[in-house]
Amino acid sequence: MNSYSGQSSKRTIRLGTILVQRGVLDEHQVQRILRIQQSSGQPFGLLCEQLYDIPPSKIESAWAKQYAMLVEKTDFASVDPDPEVLDMISRRQAWQFRVMPLSWDGCELTMATTPNDLCRALRFANNVIDRAVYFVMAAPGALDDALQRHYPMPGVEHVRRRAA
Repeated sequence: MNSYSGQSSKRTIRLGTILVQRGVLDEHQVQRILRIQQSSGQPFGLLCEQLYDIPPSKIESAWAKQYAMLVEKTDFASVDPDPEVLDMISRRQAWQFRVMPLSWDGCELTMATTPNDLCRALRFANNVIDRAVYFVMAAPGALDDALQRHYPMPGVEHVRRRAA
């Protein structure tokens, strides 16, 4: 069931660029981190934390943005989840962590989430799902509609319309 629409961007935005755009680091700090990374081999995010006391949550958020730009986008109009994968998580988990299982190929579970929910979805996958998970990105409204269709939650439609 891997019929995802849209092409993932082949242009990679580096983690340092995202952190500069967000005002977390300046360009000189990024260059210093890159020099140290080249000689030490340590991950860029770890060096941000060690050298500039950047909170891990800011690194994680920037990494999630980078990841979301690289992976496939899904259009729920053309994707019908396998019924077996829907049983892999509960309705509460689907809504709480904003994830939608799509397919299982025997090795990897493909799930949809949104760029804004990716950090939470990754924590859920790492702590709860006992298999490898690959995330694809969905638009927030499309994910809400898919969750409501496959994991109905009374009152959610009403709340979402009022918030709009």
